[in-house]
Amino acid sequence: MWDYFKEYDVIVVGAGHAGCEAAHASAKMGAKTLLLTTNLDTIGKMSCNPAIGGTAKGHMVREIDALGGIMGKVADRTGIQFRMLNASKGPAVWAPRAQSDKTAYQIEIKKVLENTPNLDIKQAHVETLLESDGKIYGVTTKEQIAYKGKTIILSAGTFMRGLLHMGCINFSGGRAGEKPSNSLSRSLENLGFKLDRLKTGTPPRLHSDSIDYSKLEEQKGDENVFFSYDKKEPKLPQVSCHITYTNLQTQQIILDNLTKSPMYSGIIKSLGPRYCPSIEDKVVRFADKERHQIFLEPEGLHTKEVYANGISTSLPLEIQMMMLRSIEGLENAEIMRAAYAIEYDYLTSGQITQTLETKQIENLYIAGQINGTTGYEEAAAQGLIAGINAALKVQNKPSFILLRSESYIGVMIDELISKELKEPYRMFTSRAEYRLLLRQDNADLRLREYGYMLGLISDEQQKRLQYKKDTIKSEIARLKKSFSNLDGKSQNVAKVLARPEMTYIKLKEIFPETISSFEKQIEFQIEINIKFEGYIQRQEVDAKKLKNFEKMSIPKDFNFEEVTGLRGEARETLIRFKPESLGQASRLSGISPADISILGITLSKKPALQ
Repeated sequence: MWDYFKEYDVIVVGAGHAGCEAAHASAKMGAKTLLLTTNLDTIGKMSCNPAIGGTAKGHMVREIDALGGIMGKVADRTGIQFRMLNASKGPAVWAPRAQSDKTAYQIEIKKVLENTPNLDIKQAHVETLLESDGKIYGVTTKEQIAYKGKTIILSAGTFMRGLLHMGCINFSGGRAGEKPSNSLSRSLENLGFKLDRLKTGTPPRLHSDSIDYSKLEEQKGDENVFFSYDKKEPKLPQVSCHITYTNLQTQQIILDNLTKSPMYSGIIKSLGPRYCPSIEDKVVRFADKERHQIFLEPEGLHTKEVYANGISTSLPLEIQMMMLRSIEGLENAEIMRAAYAIEYDYLTSGQITQTLETKQIENLYIAGQINGTTGYEEAAAQGLIAGINAALKVQNKPSFILLRSESYIGVMIDELISKELKEPYRMFTSRAEYRLLLRQDNADLRLREYGYMLGLISDEQQKRLQYKKDTIKSEIARLKKSFSNLDGKSQNVAKVLARPEMTYIKLKEIFPETISSFEKQIEFQIEINIKFEGYIQRQEVDAKKLKNFEKMSIPKDFNFEEVTGLRGEARETLIRFKPESLGQASRLSGISPADISILGITLSKKPALQ
């Protein structure tokens, strides 16, 4: 074993979406960072769907951008179709989504990382975590090299004891065509961590020339949709997606061959994502539905591969072919890459803190699918937070924690550390109590100052943010004092804008001498804040109460056994999860309001511990 001559502040293991954000953040904050990956050519690879964003996920991408992360900017540069989902509904659930050129995305991510100061990138297969006296201090690789680091971020994705399934056939792999990382699982278990298994899957990729698009419904993109709050990048040529549906014949083929599915034959025992089920699951669970939607999404501008979104499966290849060819427009479909399911190891709940540092081993951070999440966006958000906190720890600065009342990232992390996961975790807008406050359009107003304080946002970006905030505030105040004639009466302009049918653009047409023109983002904020003022103020009051709950911290060495009056079930749960605040304790499954009241009284009697 050769000790590498250079010691690092932060070592990131794995270069998926979590690892990329973690490495970029820690390096940009001035920490000497090393990113280790088994293959330099797959940095930032889209293992599944060639898309970024979507419901709630798009919110998180904009939060990542607001904090200084890279996912949103790279998605803007490499997107080949952009849409604003749920635009016919309320603004709280609007969500940007981009179909990406898959290859261009990973090339651009690699380019960004290779040009980031303080960041070394090396190809290596990490096997062991080095620990002494309860602290991590480095890793060893299959190539017999030991890299020393003050902190380690583990973001191994689905590679830990990854097992791919296609019918009754299964084989080891982190994803199709790549080797798994079995030794990392053993290393974690040797350190006392508890692992379990989850499952996810992917649909087949089809050859575009074998699809009859004349039979399909075309879906075009939307104009002026971006993820980043900064400079609007020139877009690549835009393409259409197409929609088709399964039918009763497809359904019968699946039902006739269920015993060949490893999920239904008992080969796979772990649970998959409930909200992104396989086509076998859809047919069984929703037996009353005669058809299921399939989105045919191009994987890039320079490839014929098409992603068949909505028909994830682990059936044998010959059944996949029969199933596809029963679908309108796919009668002659040729599969370029077969669908498969994958089982992998993850850390069970209760073993990490809000900073994503592990509770039992100091200086070890865990981010991404290894924490039980599914999706690029959830992984990237975790990577960003882990990278920030690893750098802060090395620099002896206070940790950075986002609350669930101020971000979707905060909601996700809070739930990862306080809820038992039995299936891959996916973010939804319904998980956030204050989703009117946590809109995708105001992530910069909520979070960019944090990014600036952390050194991830430049002075110029901060100046633009301050101008935006000042303009919104002053213009709202001015409109509330402004009166103009409408329908022969003098009317308050702000109250006119508050009408359901009114928009800022229409208001400018009605009162051209009264209403000023600003950039689109500013005008939208003025409109939303005036229209929903009462609802926003109500949620702000509730969010403030939650923050007060979060401020009542629970010391690491707090003895729950000594709390008189706690029920046995509550005591066991609190001992297991070791919540860091009263707010976090209140969200643990099985903890009642009475338990929280008792715990709060006990904590308030010990002010020195808070």
